Amino acid sequence: MHSSGDAVARPKDGFSAATIKTEVLSGLTVALALVPEAVAFAFVAHVDPLVGLYAAFIVGLITAVFGGRPGMISGATGALAVVMVSLVVTHGVEYLFATVVLMGLLQVAFGLLRWGKFIRMVPHPVMLGFVNGLAIVIFLAQLGQFKIIDPASGASQWLQGADMMLMLGLVALTMVVIWLLPKLTNIVPAPLAGILVVSAVVIGLGLDVRSVGDMASVAGGLPEFHIPQVPFDLETLKIIFPYSLILAAIGLIESLLTLNLVSEMTGKRGGASRECLAQGAANVVTGFFGGMGGCAMIGQSMINVKSGGRTRLAGIAAALFLLCFILFASPLIEQIPLAALVGVMFMVVVGTFAWNTFKILHKIPRTDAVVIALVTGVTVYSDLAVAVVVGVIVSALAYAWNASKRINAQTTINSEGHKIYRLEGPLFFGSASGFQEIFDPISDPDDVIVDFINSRVVDHSALEAIDALATRYEQQGKTLHLRHLTPDCKRLLKRAGDLVEVTVMEDPNYGIAVDYHGDIDVPAAAKNT
Repeated sequence: MHSSGDAVARPKDGFSAATIKTEVLSGLTVALALVPEAVAFAFVAHVDPLVGLYAAFIVGLITAVFGGRPGMISGATGALAVVMVSLVVTHGVEYLFATVVLMGLLQVAFGLLRWGKFIRMVPHPVMLGFVNGLAIVIFLAQLGQFKIIDPASGASQWLQGADMMLMLGLVALTMVVIWLLPKLTNIVPAPLAGILVVSAVVIGLGLDVRSVGDMASVAGGLPEFHIPQVPFDLETLKIIFPYSLILAAIGLIESLLTLNLVSEMTGKRGGASRECLAQGAANVVTGFFGGMGGCAMIGQSMINVKSGGRTRLAGIAAALFLLCFILFASPLIEQIPLAALVGVMFMVVVGTFAWNTFKILHKIPRTDAVVIALVTGVTVYSDLAVAVVVGVIVSALAYAWNASKRINAQTTINSEGHKIYRLEGPLFFGSASGFQEIFDPISDPDDVIVDFINSRVVDHSALEAIDALATRYEQQGKTLHLRHLTPDCKRLLKRAGDLVEVTVMEDPNYGIAVDYHGDIDVPAAAKNT
């Protein structure tokens, strides 16, 4: 399975020394940003921080090598972590590992069935809402770094006075470095420079601010193969399957939408089905090596793309750097101030949010504007999967409503005295009622022709509408004929059998014209009539 989007996106001059440097430094930047994210999501899921870090390494490495979109970054995510909480609390972490393995197998099955192609059914307003909602979610997630735990009550409270001002100042310094550096040089990725500058300021001046090490230790060994310690029986399957299905769906939706977003930014197509397979394989392996599973991460993907990462090398480098942090460099990584990483993520928010949304809201159809706002809101207050499903349903219903109002007909009387209704617009469940109102069986002549040259029969409701219309004419002792049905419409009527009793009129000129233009295959019987 190898399409144009599956190939590694290479610069025209190949992997030059400058390109390799850019890709590796971009990977280093991503790895630094991955550490606190993975630890935070592990806390959300109520598992050990290393469970999140191992997931970020394994999922990130496998998807970087085999995924459908070079430049994308995958790892442990909050969207999955919030679903895992109840499973871990109720049944323990071993059931989580088994769930992640099954989740991966389901994703592999979806990839083999090529269901990834259905992501093209997501309308652009839903994509805008998804991007804006995730930008807000990323922003809100960073606000937790501006709070501390009160030792007395155990409750979190905002930083006060000088501590808050220092935190804000360091965040602002990071953002200024990221904004200013690209105007001066591209030698070092701006986010990495921001992290290094702020870290140097904090360490050099001995400033007392929270660092990565204050969240948890990131030191550990290599992930070890581990078969989930759960009973392999039907009862276990009943417990983990619902979670696996939800996690598989959320993971693929977030991954495929991120794939589309990265593809738009880089101008390169992505392989949706290949991404499904890569995500599934990554989660199967992760589950057997003590990881919490994962999917594409829009924030880290944006950091990578904006830092110059365009090939698989950047993602591979990010995963390997992360492993090195765990094995060798944890004392250094734990000194990085959280303020620097918050500043990086704030710049991701600024770059991710579609600010032109505010300019186009009054120019686009009202329904699309509602969908953008709805998906944004549901993404923030619920989760991505629910938001996308809601957005697609609302968009589909809006389209069906608009299409249902387009059904109409022009009427003429031919030389033989037959009345011809030339339909305009699709005949489906939404337009079936309007279709019935077009005709006048009492006043019409004995033979009536319904011409579908500018229409088509779409679904079962359309068949029922045609049958009901034929019955109305039959009660008046008149005959209804259908003309210019496309081959797929004829097949629909044929499958309906006795459900629809009408006369289908063949038009040899129509069949030849269709065959000539090569739009559809015309049955031989139609061509020779």
